Amino acid sequence: MNARKVILDCDPGIDDALALMLALSLPGLDVIGITVVCGNVPVEKGVKNALKILELMNRTEIPVYAGEAKPLVRPYVDAMDTHGGDGLGESAFPDPAGSPAEADAVSYLSDVLLSEEQVSVIALGPLTNLARLLERSPEAFARIQELVSMGGTYKSHGNCSPVAEYNYWCDPDAAAKVFEAYASLPELSGKNIHMIGLDVTRKIVLTPNLIEYMKRLHPFLGGKIEAITRFYLDFHWEQEGIIGCVINDPLAVAYFADHSICSGFDAYTTVETGGISYGQTLVDACEFWKKPHNSHILTETDPYRFWLLFCCRVLGADETAVRHMLSQILTEEVTA
Repeated sequence: MNARKVILDCDPGIDDALALMLALSLPGLDVIGITVVCGNVPVEKGVKNALKILELMNRTEIPVYAGEAKPLVRPYVDAMDTHGGDGLGESAFPDPAGSPAEADAVSYLSDVLLSEEQVSVIALGPLTNLARLLERSPEAFARIQELVSMGGTYKSHGNCSPVAEYNYWCDPDAAAKVFEAYASLPELSGKNIHMIGLDVTRKIVLTPNLIEYMKRLHPFLGGKIEAITRFYLDFHWEQEGIIGCVINDPLAVAYFADHSICSGFDAYTTVETGGISYGQTLVDACEFWKKPHNSHILTETDPYRFWLLFCCRVLGADETAVRHMLSQILTEEVTA
C-alpha cells in the first residue's frame, strides 16, 4: 500500500518532538516536509528542534521550512514555561548540523499543494501558517486532502484559561479563519477539520513507569524521551498535580495513521477571538445554529492502543511482549 503524503506543521515543543518521532516511524506515512510556526517556542527555536529530531531519527533528507513568527492579530505568547528555554525540556541536545530550506513555510505549502496530489496536513501547533496560506492562496488551501489539527477542547477544561487550549489561544484569529473556511469554501464542501482536542489528549499520559519501560525496550531512544520529557513531568506535577505528563501531539499523528484509535462526531465549530473566553472552541453539538458541519470532534480514544503503536513503531519493540507489559503498566496506573 502506498504511504500517504503528509506535511507536519508544528511548533516543537516537547510533545511535538514525540509526535515527529512517531510520524517518522510509521510506514504508512510519507512525511514530505516539516513547516514550523511560532507557538510553544519562537520559530527559530522550533526550526532547530525539528532539525534535531530529524537527526535523532536519521531522517535528515526531509526539508524544514520556517513559517510565521507572530500570530495574525494578538501579541505572541510562547509556552517555554511548559517546554523549557530550549523547547525540548532543557535536554541539552547539540545544535543540529542541518539548516532550514530557503523558502518560507507558506510558500512551500502553496507550491506543494498546487503541484502534488493528495497531500494532507497534520497541524500540531497554532494555525497561523494555514491561515496565511488561506489568505495567499485559497486554491492551494482547498487542495489539502485531510487536515488533522491538535487543538481546542469540547467538554474538557482549557490548559491556558478555563476554556481555551493553547494552540487556538495562541492565535484564535487564525483558528477561526481556518474553521470558517471549512464551513464556507465550496471546494471544501463535505470535508471537515479533524479536531484532536484536550478531551482525548488528556487520556494519553506518559508516566514514569512508561518511561522506564521505554528505556528497557530501547535504551538510546528511551533515554532521549526521558531527557526531553523530564521538564514536562515536573511542570504537570506543579500545575495539575499528576505524576506524568499529557503528550497531546502524538495522538494527532496516531489518529491520522489510524482513525479507529479515536471516535467522535461531526459538528459546526467556531473559535472565539475576544473577551474572557478568548480562544475557546464553540462546538455546536446540539445543532443550535443549523450551520453546515465543518469539523469532526474527537471525544474518545484508547490509550492502550496508542501506547502499543508508539512502543512498537518508535522503539521497534515486539508487539506480543509489549501487549502483556502495557496491560500491566496501564492497569497499575489506573488503579494506583
